[in-house]
Amino acid sequence: MSTDNPIPKRLKEARKKVKVSQKTLGVRIGLDEGVASPRMNQYERGVHTPDVRTLKLMAKELGVPLNYFFCEDDSTAEIATAISKLSEDQRNQVLNFIYSLSKEDK
Repeated sequence: MSTDNPIPKRLKEARKKVKVSQKTLGVRIGLDEGVASPRMNQYERGVHTPDVRTLKLMAKELGVPLNYFFCEDDSTAEIATAISKLSEDQRNQVLNFIYSLSKEDK
């Protein structure tokens, strides 16, 4: 498994958080029952990487934004998930706050 690919870790974390099995998740995103568990296991071990369409289906089923799967650290993943649940106005407020923080560093 490549340590450069954050998808396997994020997928496993998100799946366990919602307490569904690999097979259940696979079936819910449209995989055949016979291949659902092995396919999800390969994704979580990094043997295979799901395509973007499959990642979108998994993100929707697991209640995380698509970009969650690409976050390289836990805090960024949590931020991405929290921001995805905000309204557009709230996101703009967060963005302005982040910009104000970065100005303070200069």
